[in-house]
Amino acid sequence: MRFGPEHEQFRKVVRDVVENEINPHVDEWEAAGTFPAHELFPKLAAIGALGLEYDPDHGGQGADHSYTVVLAEELGRADCAGVPMAIAVQTSMATPALARFGSDELKTAYLEPAMRGEMVCSIAVSEPDAGSDVAGIRTRARRDGDDWVITGRKMWITNGTQADWLCLLARTSDEPGYQGMSMIVVPTDSPGFSVGRAIEKMGNRSSDTAELVLDEVRVPVSHTIGEPGRGFQQQMAQFQDERMIGSYMAVSGARRALDRTIDYLRQREAFGKPLLANQHLQYRLAELVAEVDVVHEYCHAAADRMVAGEDVTRMATIAKLKAGRLVREVADAAVQFHGGMGYAEDLWVARYFRDARLVSIGGGADEVMLRVLSLLEGMGKR
Repeated sequence: MRFGPEHEQFRKVVRDVVENEINPHVDEWEAAGTFPAHELFPKLAAIGALGLEYDPDHGGQGADHSYTVVLAEELGRADCAGVPMAIAVQTSMATPALARFGSDELKTAYLEPAMRGEMVCSIAVSEPDAGSDVAGIRTRARRDGDDWVITGRKMWITNGTQADWLCLLARTSDEPGYQGMSMIVVPTDSPGFSVGRAIEKMGNRSSDTAELVLDEVRVPVSHTIGEPGRGFQQQMAQFQDERMIGSYMAVSGARRALDRTIDYLRQREAFGKPLLANQHLQYRLAELVAEVDVVHEYCHAAADRMVAGEDVTRMATIAKLKAGRLVREVADAAVQFHGGMGYAEDLWVARYFRDARLVSIGGGADEVMLRVLSLLEGMGKR
């Protein structure tokens, strides 16, 4: 993937937002367990970051996927992973299906305010008993005249305590498995909706994550995204956006973590010389740099195919798997090579270690990626 002057100009304005509007507040937001999305998102909207690939007729930028790569790589340079993940939910996890399949009325009412940063949104798929197994969801939407009446619980919902609307996946018929599901826009001010609890997490602490309760929440059937019964397929397509932006951010963050570790070892002396003079450390870091470069280039190759309009299911699966495993290696090395300071909360390292662990879980666990890849390779079929 090659970036031109316009990409680099966009990169600069995103980096300015990260450095001036996110990083100075990270410690405060991490301690609070949340960040002010309704204050931050309009600043991202002002640089066109919240609707990069969406139709200009509905307020989007009409750019191609290469600009999403730039956005994600700069978000990956933030001093935490929680806020970038919340931004990615707004840009690439809760809105793609609405942008692709939603009616003009839904786009005007919900997508456009999300792109302006006026509304915060969440993707509501996972449940207490159904995370990676999307076909196992139980939340049900029963039709009553021109309304859906929705009952169920959703779990691990990023932006869940702040969201103005949900892109919610629910069962709308009695068909088993992945059949009979629909995507529905659910405003969170609807009677019967409540936040069950905010979830305290090991990492990504600045990102509010919630369990949501829907008790006979009534929304118009016109809030259905696309065709009723096609929700599972639409969510599978939306997962590719999620997995790619997550991979871009993770790899960018890993490269920054290596650079910061190298700088620390260059300055830190032991036994009369800089730690970086130790050849073992040099070789291990060089090995990790090489691994990051390989996954980085693979992600760019997948992005090129997305720009060309190709199906990247296989590449997104591999990118997500490899990025998740690689950042765990990088985080572990960073802690080890910082010694006691890597284990203390005084430096960035402990937070990075905690945050990095989620990449192999969220958006489809490693094991799910391996299952998808094995099926794509023809294994597991009789």
